[in-house]
Amino acid sequence: MYAQLSVSVHRTNHKRPKNQCGTLRHPIGGKQTMFQSYFLTTLRNLRKNRLFTAINVIGLAVGTLCCLYIVSYVEDQFSYDRQLPANTYRINSRMSMSGDAFVNGTASPPIGPQMKEDFPEVEQYTRVLQTNLFGVKDHLIKYKDQALYEKDLDYVDSTFFNVFSYHFVSGSPDGLKQPFSVVLLKSTADKIFKGEDPVGKVITIDNTYGKQDFLVAGVVDESLGKSHLHANIFVTMNSNGMGKYVYTVQRWGGENIVGTYVRLRAGTNTNQLESRLQPWLEQHGGQEMKQLGMTKHLVFEPVTDIHTTTGVLHEMSATTGAVFLRILLAIAFLVQGIACINFMNLSTARASRRAKEVGVRKVLGAGRGDLVRQFLGESFLLALIGTVMALPLLYLALPWLNDITGADVHPKPDLVTAAIFAALVAITGLVSGSYPAFYLAAFRVVRVIKGNFSSHISAAGIRRGLVVFQFTLSILLVSGIIVIRSQLRYVQQKDLGFDKDQHLIFFFRNAEARAKMDGFMDDLRQLSTVQGVSKSTNYPSQPVVNDWPFYPPGKDVASAVDAKFYITDENFVKTAGITLVGGRDFRRTDVGGVIINETMARKLGLDPATAAGGRLVPQNNEPIDIVGVMKDFNFGSLHEDVEPFMLWCGPDGLKGWGSTLSDLIVQVRTSDYGALLAQIQGIWKKDLPGEPFDYRFLSDDVQLQYQADLTLAGIINTFALVAILISCLGLFGLAAFSAEQRNKEIGIRKVLGASVMGIVRLLSGDFIKPVLLGFALATPLAWWAMHRWLESYAYRVPLRWWMFALAGGVALAIALVTVSLQAFRAARANPVTSLRSE
Repeated sequence: MYAQLSVSVHRTNHKRPKNQCGTLRHPIGGKQTMFQSYFLTTLRNLRKNRLFTAINVIGLAVGTLCCLYIVSYVEDQFSYDRQLPANTYRINSRMSMSGDAFVNGTASPPIGPQMKEDFPEVEQYTRVLQTNLFGVKDHLIKYKDQALYEKDLDYVDSTFFNVFSYHFVSGSPDGLKQPFSVVLLKSTADKIFKGEDPVGKVITIDNTYGKQDFLVAGVVDESLGKSHLHANIFVTMNSNGMGKYVYTVQRWGGENIVGTYVRLRAGTNTNQLESRLQPWLEQHGGQEMKQLGMTKHLVFEPVTDIHTTTGVLHEMSATTGAVFLRILLAIAFLVQGIACINFMNLSTARASRRAKEVGVRKVLGAGRGDLVRQFLGESFLLALIGTVMALPLLYLALPWLNDITGADVHPKPDLVTAAIFAALVAITGLVSGSYPAFYLAAFRVVRVIKGNFSSHISAAGIRRGLVVFQFTLSILLVSGIIVIRSQLRYVQQKDLGFDKDQHLIFFFRNAEARAKMDGFMDDLRQLSTVQGVSKSTNYPSQPVVNDWPFYPPGKDVASAVDAKFYITDENFVKTAGITLVGGRDFRRTDVGGVIINETMARKLGLDPATAAGGRLVPQNNEPIDIVGVMKDFNFGSLHEDVEPFMLWCGPDGLKGWGSTLSDLIVQVRTSDYGALLAQIQGIWKKDLPGEPFDYRFLSDDVQLQYQADLTLAGIINTFALVAILISCLGLFGLAAFSAEQRNKEIGIRKVLGASVMGIVRLLSGDFIKPVLLGFALATPLAWWAMHRWLESYAYRVPLRWWMFALAGGVALAIALVTVSLQAFRAARANPVTSLRSE
């Protein structure tokens, strides 16, 4: 009877009584706008259910904090060079030599100027020569009584600031047209001049290329936007040293030493222009490339792609791979998705508490669309609260998050940040509120009035599915932590073929310091803790700038092997702890002789055990003697296989081979580095007065090769923890609601003799099963993802079953503790309280 009356009322009052202003007339006679009604109802509901509101808001706030930071970080990484016109490109060299194919971010010096002359599509060109690429990392800058070392000095053409956009704080780009002129980055100018106007002043730059005075033509900052080219000092190419060398080089195949940039005219078809470059290159350099046994193609790369492209050799700065950034975005959306799932689960779980509200609203004429809008409004409000809470938390956590990523992200209150903020609120509100809204709006009035709160949608099944999804993602991230940590541990413990521990590196950055290098070495040898001292053009873990094709006598360049090399003294092998497998070590009289590695011997068709005593021919030079063969060692990172490599004996340098021996490797045996370094510093001050005392640990530089992997590990560690915490927060809420719903059942079971542990097992079982299912789904996904990641390493750990079992065990243990705590609390409650109403 009551049901029939309810149905008739529903049918006769299908439309709400409202005036033309869209207001609702309350039964007691008051008026409210529809929005006010929904808003007040939402606030009352949130206040009434404080625990579940807090769980939702905290989950959304933490998830949004992570999401906001990652999206800001990714946006920052993709912002490099966006201040430049879209028609700005770098000319890369795609090369093949000795069977090895690679892409250089540099080109031969004549290519840029000749391209400007021969192709009308090229509006402007410029070239950049980074001294870092040649191992010259520090430059002594002197002004009056000021003297300091500065890094990142680039030689550039006078057209540089016509292609690249920098804000001139003072001075003019035209000043670079004068020989021996420089433009300084503002931070560098401030350190040198300390408040003086630098323009028109003269500074002295002392480095490997000699000592020279330069006129300061301008000061710039990077306020227009970040660039993949970061230099503290821009020196006009029309100067001495390598700049002068670039002006004179006329090779088209080799000498790929300069970054070459062009600005094309509007409307230029880059594919068509690129196709015309190959015959043009063959015309100018075909004969040379044939003699070198190489092939070379020129390709255009948009400057906006450079910072997010990996795998390019001789890159101008550190890059961040687009794949890595996509992984970060996926993590951000997964964490935010887990927070949204909590909202959906808790909303649908508590549906029965709001079923009568839905029924009454429908009886009073509310349509399904009205209810959907109301519940979506609630989710948008919660999303807004969570996002607003996330903002101050984000700024508090920025130093910590930036430390993890190694970035300098500072979201600004601009349109981009506002758009990200609005998008997160909209997407979070829609995703988290859509299913609960449609689910609650689907309740049928007759069933609700009778006390039957089910709808045609299986809410319990969907909740279990969402919990499975949450823990699938969480276990996937935990698996990533375990595999990445295992690989990094393997990298740290693997025998690299040389001794990286207890080795110090010292640098001699100018001619005056290098003249005193031998005396410093002799004094170091007097220390009992110093086991060996050697000088070299380079040392393991650093990019190798010297390489050249070599072939056995009687063969031609077609059989040449391109080998990288250090020029060293006779002490390098024993000081670095390298093992010989054939021949002997260097002697002082072996100037010009080489020790090759096993890989080079095999590629030359030689037996490593008997190759010593043979000879090699450097392209277009006199034959050299093979003194010995060394065991392969990883002079680069474990991401790459060992390449052909050799040590070339030249204690005082080898003319014409980039022979500045400016790095000193010192092997020590001590447990008290403080005392040892104090002794060495005293010797340094005696032998090299006025030179800053600077050193590095070889082991630290080896570790720096894996900085990107360490960053990824830190990010996944952090956000996997966040994902698990948010998932467990949701489980806690569901367990609390389940215990509340089964309150009387628990009381009856206790009265009938059920133990506390029995009730805990009963309540926990429903939640542990989805976690186990999540583990089953996550394992193959995690195996595939980690297998793909490990492919970037030439040397890697095998994937073991225990790595994924451990991830599942960790997630299961955390979930079990979370649910059991709530279940134990419910099981310990006094049954009299729950049964009193019966």
